[in-house]
Amino acid sequence: MIMMDGNPGDVVAVWQVKLADGPHKIVLEHGGTSGKRVISVDGEEVLRKNWMFRLVGSEGFKIGTRVAEVEIKSSNFTTFEYTLKIDGKTLKQFIEAQIKNTRTWLPELKGESHRVVLDIATMDVYADGHKLETCGEFTETGVETHFTIGRTFSAIITSESSGNARKGLLYKLLLENGTSLEPIKEH
Repeated sequence: MIMMDGNPGDVVAVWQVKLADGPHKIVLEHGGTSGKRVISVDGEEVLRKNWMFRLVGSEGFKIGTRVAEVEIKSSNFTTFEYTLKIDGKTLKQFIEAQIKNTRTWLPELKGESHRVVLDIATMDVYADGHKLETCGEFTETGVETHFTIGRTFSAIITSESSGNARKGLLYKLLLENGTSLEPIKEH
């Protein structure tokens, strides 16, 4: 939640969000006297309401394929609170769920940095913001998910039992050059 004094035409909130399809920047402009609301995602205006009788309320929009909402509340006539929600969760709740439900790797292939994200709930794989075609294969120790990064680099994400129910599954990214990477710790 972000609290700001309402100044007409000012940018009152900026959020940075990392999704499976990459990082996104959400900017909110709110006119504290006119009720004007402008929401931009990655520099592209996705919502504009120039004059609103109600100075508070909610506005829905999309961040990629995700459903998002900015909630505007007033604690008095000059101070407003701004809350970003994604998929019905506050940003904090969403980030906590995302850390729990995704694994991310940052491999470097032929001098180029890439971002690979596994959604462990759906087993969808994203590379550099694009959902990839994958092929899953059950093995004696777990599951291998095969895919290609940038049309030329073969890769596999393995998931194996940790042997500890609390720890759950262990994930690794195996690249065609023999490199094995652990997921990064995201905050």
